[in-house]
Amino acid sequence: MDPQQIGVGMLGYAFMGKAHSNAYRTIEYMTWPPPLRPALVAIAGRNQDAVAEAARRYGFAEPISDWRALVTDDRIGLLDNTGPNNLHAEPTIAAAEAGKHVLCEKPLGRTADEAFEIWRRTAAAEVKHMCAFNYRFVPAVRLAREMIEAGEIGEIYHFRARYLQEWIIDPKFEMVWRLNKDEAGSGALGDLGAHVVDLARFLVGEISDVSGLTRTFISDRPGGHVDVDDAFESVVSFENGAAGTIEASRLCHGRRNAMTFEINGSKGSVVFELERLNELQVYLAGSRPGDRAQGFRQVLVSEADHPFWEWWWPQGHILGWEHTFVHEIHHLLRVIADDGDVRPYGADFEDGYRAAEVCDAIVRSSETGRREEISYRSL
Repeated sequence: MDPQQIGVGMLGYAFMGKAHSNAYRTIEYMTWPPPLRPALVAIAGRNQDAVAEAARRYGFAEPISDWRALVTDDRIGLLDNTGPNNLHAEPTIAAAEAGKHVLCEKPLGRTADEAFEIWRRTAAAEVKHMCAFNYRFVPAVRLAREMIEAGEIGEIYHFRARYLQEWIIDPKFEMVWRLNKDEAGSGALGDLGAHVVDLARFLVGEISDVSGLTRTFISDRPGGHVDVDDAFESVVSFENGAAGTIEASRLCHGRRNAMTFEINGSKGSVVFELERLNELQVYLAGSRPGDRAQGFRQVLVSEADHPFWEWWWPQGHILGWEHTFVHEIHHLLRVIADDGDVRPYGADFEDGYRAAEVCDAIVRSSETGRREEISYRSL
């Protein structure tokens, strides 16, 4: 029997809209049989000509210029919000309160207050909700999580992570919504740092306090004034006693999409680099003194028993960045089909809120010059 269909409505058609659309199309035939078969009903965007072109390219049946039509469309069971950050709250909440499951890109909200309100109202609607932290669905990252859960690296001492890009380093780069606080909420902090904060929580545990520093190096660009951070640095403490550093910048020459983390424990260490997506560097201290001389070994995460590999190729035939969205959305469809839980391997809206709380604390610390303890709200 063919899998049951679920109608998908998407808000946004640019970078993330393309990535998510590719995942829906791939899920339909590559992960056969999928938990639910996505039917691409409608895609919404403000530019009528551009959204019509996106609908044609991505395979959506209908382009629309008002996201509210997605909320009222009975054919749609899942709203996928890939719009700008200032359009995360209202459409996502409206869709949930109309009984639709919701997937929202990160950061969930521009502030912790906004993210909490999205979580609170969506949870009250009793629909499935997921925040799109796609790096949880990199096979190598999931393998690191499994190793940590199995106790293979022992008690965790350190988490070190950075996310560096160069795309706005030219002072002549024109203003875009990501450089405007009203639309974006923050700069490198919400755009890049939120990913690393989520990975810190996913791999190590809850963050208890932070010391942060934010900087804007190029304040004026063609088209307007920049009022978000270009970069941030932070030192974090975890509730389990581990220590960490997290940094991100969009002004680093030569860094295209350089996210990396290292986790050090009492029994070993793991290192991951996003630009070497299929690899995990592993060091496990053996019982014999000579074992330590061997150093790190590179694990190519492409074996049949590695995470997510059941849908793909023979070993050594590596995956790409776009496959993380296939894994992520497949997980959500499985949760919907089975009435399961997004957590712990997926990020629900509580995870999105908690990441925002950490980011807000980094901003407060930069403003006050003091270390900031983090207090998480509950429903």
